[in-house]
Amino acid sequence: MNLTFTRRVFAARFASVLSALGVTAAVLPNRALARSAAAQDAGEIRKLNSEGKPGSEKDIIMPVIVHRGLIYVAGQGAHDTRDSKEWTIESHTSMVMDKIKKHVEIGGGTMDSILTLNVFLVKIEHWDGMHKVFSTYFPHGGPARTTVAVAALPGDSLVEINCIAAVAGK
Repeated sequence: MNLTFTRRVFAARFASVLSALGVTAAVLPNRALARSAAAQDAGEIRKLNSEGKPGSEKDIIMPVIVHRGLIYVAGQGAHDTRDSKEWTIESHTSMVMDKIKKHVEIGGGTMDSILTLNVFLVKIEHWDGMHKVFSTYFPHGGPARTTVAVAALPGDSLVEINCIAAVAGK
């Protein structure tokens, strides 16, 4: 049996007793409270909509999930409302990357904190056009990336992208 009793163990046990008594805020310094709150937040799952607000029970798919310092962004497509004759892989990639940027920022990250992306193209021939636009979003070097061609995408989008990013600067 390990009988190591450190200041950290003592503080954690003491804080839990004080918390149960409802006197934590009056006794512990703010730094200890902040650490305790951060520890609780680390395990919390935050599900956010496209406006950065918590989702409701009616939302089947949430575009942003934040958990344990990571931001998960659901697949984003262009869903272009213009005439399909005007669609280009470049315009769709710009639309999608703007959505990715917005959602990563909602979760507390930056484009530089994106760790990995998955790119789905309706035609592999679109790779050059997608890559040309994609690279403009990562002037400091891009994340790990997988690109695959698929038979079709929802909303007739030419490209869909999902990603995982780290929460920046906590």
